Amino acid sequence: MSPIFTFIVITLGLLAVLGIVVGVTNDAVNFLNSALGSKAAPKNVILAIASAGIMVGVMTSSGMMEVARSGVFYPSQFVFSEIMMLFLGMMLGNIILLDIFNSLGLPTSTTVSLVFGLLGSAMAVAIYKIAGSDAYSITDMSHFINSGKAMVIISAILMSVVIAFIVGLLMMWISRVVFSFRYHKMFNRIGALWCGISFTGIIYFAVFKGLKGLLPAEFLGYVNEHLGLALLCVWVVSSAFLQFLKLFKVNILKTTILMGTFSLALAFAGNDLVNFIGVPLAGYDSYKLALASGNEQMSMEALMEPAKANFWIMCASGLVMIVTLFMSRKAMNVSQTELSLSSQNEGQEKYDSTFISRGLVRGAIQISHFFGRIVPKSMQAKIEKRFEPLPREEQSAAAYDLIRATVNLTCASILIAVATSFKLPLSTTYVVFMVAMGSSLADRAWGRESAVYRITGVMTVISGWFITAIAGFIISLVITLILVWGGWIAAVVLVVLCAYLVIKGNFTNKKKDEKVKTPAKFETSASAEVMINRIEDVCATMDQVTRIYSRTILAVFKENRKVLRDMVKESDELFLEARERKYKILPALRDIQERDINTSQFYVQVIDYMSEATKALIHITRPAFDHIDNNHQGFTKEQIVDLKEVNDEVEAIFVTISQMLRRKHFSDIAIIIEMRDHLFDTLDVVMRNQLRRMKEGEFSTSASMLYFNILNETKTMVLQSRNIMRSLEHFVHESDNYVAFRQAVNAKAGLLDDVSE
Repeated sequence: MSPIFTFIVITLGLLAVLGIVVGVTNDAVNFLNSALGSKAAPKNVILAIASAGIMVGVMTSSGMMEVARSGVFYPSQFVFSEIMMLFLGMMLGNIILLDIFNSLGLPTSTTVSLVFGLLGSAMAVAIYKIAGSDAYSITDMSHFINSGKAMVIISAILMSVVIAFIVGLLMMWISRVVFSFRYHKMFNRIGALWCGISFTGIIYFAVFKGLKGLLPAEFLGYVNEHLGLALLCVWVVSSAFLQFLKLFKVNILKTTILMGTFSLALAFAGNDLVNFIGVPLAGYDSYKLALASGNEQMSMEALMEPAKANFWIMCASGLVMIVTLFMSRKAMNVSQTELSLSSQNEGQEKYDSTFISRGLVRGAIQISHFFGRIVPKSMQAKIEKRFEPLPREEQSAAAYDLIRATVNLTCASILIAVATSFKLPLSTTYVVFMVAMGSSLADRAWGRESAVYRITGVMTVISGWFITAIAGFIISLVITLILVWGGWIAAVVLVVLCAYLVIKGNFTNKKKDEKVKTPAKFETSASAEVMINRIEDVCATMDQVTRIYSRTILAVFKENRKVLRDMVKESDELFLEARERKYKILPALRDIQERDINTSQFYVQVIDYMSEATKALIHITRPAFDHIDNNHQGFTKEQIVDLKEVNDEVEAIFVTISQMLRRKHFSDIAIIIEMRDHLFDTLDVVMRNQLRRMKEGEFSTSASMLYFNILNETKTMVLQSRNIMRSLEHFVHESDNYVAFRQAVNAKAGLLDDVSE
C-alpha cells in the first residue's frame, strides 16, 4: 500500500474534526436561536441542553452514511486510488466553503455543501478518467454521476424555502391574534392546550424521527398506520402534563422552548452528522478494503453496501460538537445574523437597502392599503389591538418574546417531521431560518423603519444558499482535478494550504474579537453614573482620535503605507462605534430623562459632535493612504515643517482635553478656546505659505490637494472637539444631579483614573 493513501486516511480523520468544527459553527443557528432570541434561559443553560440533545443524537444515530458513500455517484465505476482522491478533494473544498460562510456570518446548508461537493469531486474524477481513456466519451458521464439525486435536492430546497416562510407567517399571525403581546391572561386559560400542540410536534419529531432507531419496528409501523390517533393521544397527555406543571408555577413556555431546542439538537446530530464525518468514514472503509486485498486498483462497489457506524467514533464526534458549541465565536456570529433580522427591537441594521427590497416594501404597503379598504373597520381595529406592542418600560431586552420562539420551534419541528415522513430531502437550516423570517414578518418585527434592510438581509442569505451549491461544486471540482493530476505532491500542498487558511481565519477573527470594545452600557443605577459613563466614552474616543491623527501625519511624512493602512482601518472602526452610539441614543435618552431631563439635549449634541469628529478623521486617513498607495509624490520639506507645527498644536489641544476629561472638570474650556484660535491662525499661515509655493511653481497637484484636505479636516475635527467639551460642560453643570455627580467622581477618582489611562 502506497504511503500516500495512509497520509490521505490520516488527513481525512483530521479533516473530519475540522469538518465538525466548521459544520457545527454554521448549523448551531438551527437549534439555538429560538432559545437565545427569547432569552428563555441563560446562555450556558441553553448550550447545556443543546449539548445533551447532541449526545443523545449521535449515540442513537442511524448513520445515514450511504449518502456520502453512494448518494450522488456510482462507486462501482471508480477504483480505490480514484475514490480516495475524490473524498479528499470533497473534504478540502467543503471545509473551505463552510469556513467562508461562517466568516461572513451567513447560515448555509451543510447537506447541500456535502451533496454538491461530492458531485463536483466525482465529476472531476470522471472527467479525468474520460480524458485518459478511449473507452469513454463525455456522453458516458451518466455512468459515473447520479445527477437525478441532485435535482431532487434542488427541488426540495425551493419548496422548503417557500413553504416554511408561509407556514411561519400564518402560524405566527394566528398565535398573535389569539394571545397578543399581552399574552399572560389568555395564556393562563388555554396555554397548556396551545403548548400541548407544540409539545406534540416536538415529541413526534424527537422520538419518532430522531430516536426511531431505538423503537421496535412493529411499534413504529402501528404509529404510522394510526398517526392521527397517536398525535391526538400525545396532545392530550402533553396538555395534561403541562397543566400540572402550571400548578407549581413552572413557566411552560420556557419549558416548551428548551425541549424544542433539545429535540432540534438531537435531530441535527443524528441526521446531519453524515455531513461532517460521512466522507472520512467512507474513505477509512475504502482503505481497509484495499489494504485487505492488497490491490490499489480494486473496484469500490463494496461502498454500495449499508454502512455500520462505530459507536465510539460517534461519541467522539459528539464531544467535538459540544466543545465547538461552547468555544466557537463564529457560531454566535452566524446566530446573530438571524437574530438581527428577526428582532422586535429597532437599531442599526446590518444590511443596506436595495431597489428590490424597496420595491417589495412599496408593494406590500399598496396591498395593505387595498385590504384596508375592503376589510371592515371594526375588524381592523380588533386585529390592530392584538398587535399593539408593549409600552417601552415593559419591553424586555430579548429579540422577541416566548410566544414567537415557541411558534418558531413548533413549525420547524413539524415541517421537518412531515418532510421526513414523506422521505423528502430538505435542509434544516433553510426550514428553521425561513420559519423565523415568516414569523418575524407576521409579528410586525419588520416595520416601516427596518423592512427594506431586513428584506435585503433575507435575500442575501437566500442567495448564499444557492451559491453554496454552485460554489461547493466548483471548489470541489477544481481541487479534485488538481489532486488527480498532481498526485501526492498536490495532496500535501493542498492539505497544508487548507489547514493554514482555516486556522489563520479563526485566529485572526479571535484577535479581532478581542480588540472590539464593549459597547457603552446605557443601563445604569443613577444619573451620576450615566454622566460618568458618557464622559468615559468621550475620553476613550478622544484618546484614539489623538493617536490616529498623529500617527497618520507622521506616516505621510515617511510615506509609510503599512501604518497608513492600519490607521484607515482604526479610524473606520472608530467612526462605526460613534455611529452605533447614535443608533442607540434612544435607550440612553430614556435612561437620562427618567432621572434628569435637563441633560438630554446636551447628550444628543455630544453624540453628534463625536460622530462628526470621527468622520473628519476618516477624511484625513483615507485620502492620505490613497495618496501613498498610488505612489504619488510626497510632501516637500517646507510642507512637512508647516504640518509638524500644526500637528504639535493639535496634539497639545487634545492632551488638554484629555486631562480635563480625566479630572471631570471643565473649568479650562477658555484655555482650549484660546489654543483653538491660535491653531486656526497657524492654519491660515500654512495655507498662505502653500498658496505662495504654488504661485512660484513649486508644487505637486495631488500632494497639494492632500495638503489642503488635511488642513481643512483638521480645522473641522478640532472645532467639533471643542464643541464636544462645551456640550459636556452643559451636560454636567446643568444636571439636576450635579452634586451627586461630583460626589461620585470624588469617590471613584482613583478607579476612574486607572480606567481612563
